Amino acid sequence: MDTPSTEHDLAQALSTVAQQLAAEPDEQTTLAGIVGAAVSTVPGVVHGGISRVTGRQVTAQVPTAELVRVCDQAQTELDEGPCLEAIRHQRTVLVDDMAHEDRWPRFAARAVELGVGSMISFQLFVEDDDLGALNLYGATGARFGDEERIIGELFASHAAVALAGAARDRQLNEALATRDTIGQAKGLLMAREKITGNQAFTTLVRASQQTNIKLAEIATWLATEHEQPGQGQTHRPRSL
Repeated sequence: MDTPSTEHDLAQALSTVAQQLAAEPDEQTTLAGIVGAAVSTVPGVVHGGISRVTGRQVTAQVPTAELVRVCDQAQTELDEGPCLEAIRHQRTVLVDDMAHEDRWPRFAARAVELGVGSMISFQLFVEDDDLGALNLYGATGARFGDEERIIGELFASHAAVALAGAARDRQLNEALATRDTIGQAKGLLMAREKITGNQAFTTLVRASQQTNIKLAEIATWLATEHEQPGQGQTHRPRSL
């Protein structure tokens, strides 16, 4: 994708990105699509990555270069940097000249050593403990300004929607898989114990309550034991 030079080109680039991301089959592929398209779309960007933060741990996902992973590791070690700032306090954090950055002096010094000239971090999602940011990097000598920030924010908005959609799809698929497993377990109990569907479900619920094991895990055990007898004996719920 060429760097957009006009408003029309930018709109077309964002539209294309949105269509591509909507067609991605899973969350990891979506993340890779977000980063690749951002690096291609935002002027001056040479590397990118998505950071996920749990507590003080910053983890790089789908980085386009080792530099991205090392920068995330540095932010974890130092507990400072633009990615953490974007996630914790602001939607967008711009570093126009890393060599003269004084908000996070230790991180800035490390980033300059790695060859980072500029950096922009965009908050992508904040949900419970699942925090994320899109980080874009410019090479030594490159300086990001308002143009790059504005274009990046437009793109990040598209990316956030796509990422949220991927997460919803994943949750839906997990829910459907759980429903299917519970349905299979009910059928096995109905056939084995000669009971109704409601009675089978009640049996599963009681087993879950008495053993303090999640209903889905109980159902998975039953299905596994049926398909591979003896494999689940060590985890057999007392009520079953």
